[in-house]
Amino acid sequence: QFYKPDSGDALYRRSLYTFWKRTAPPPSLMAFDAPSRETCVSRRARTNTPMQALVLMNDIQYVEAARALADRILSVGGDREQQLRTGFLMCVSRQPTAAEMAILLQTFEQHQQHYMNVSEAADKLLAAGASERSADRPVPEYAAMTMVASLLLNLDETVTRD
Repeated sequence: QFYKPDSGDALYRRSLYTFWKRTAPPPSLMAFDAPSRETCVSRRARTNTPMQALVLMNDIQYVEAARALADRILSVGGDREQQLRTGFLMCVSRQPTAAEMAILLQTFEQHQQHYMNVSEAADKLLAAGASERSADRPVPEYAAMTMVASLLLNLDETVTRD
């Protein structure tokens, strides 16, 4: 049997409906050390591997999630710092330190400059996924915030929250 993703609203159903075989979980879950379901596991191992980072940064659903988070962050009123502070709070449930805030601002500015110079890269990033992107946002700003949102979603504190 072959897996065929749904479309429309059915595309975003929860993983309860994920197709998997008893002995082989979906590939993205294997990267996160999902058990094979051949035996009962009371506690999963807590790991952090380069493969997990690759899944979180490159899998289409995570790129699309970062774009949706970026859209939400950009919809926050206030200046850029307030937007980034809100995005950090949404992902990590705490306020960023001064050093973390400086990194977020610098990362946003670097990506925005890059996407101003390479507009086709910004368009390609924002086209990822099945959901429609917000058409009323400036493309370099939207793409840069998508990259910052991806950074926030990849923080160890976000991924392995205790």
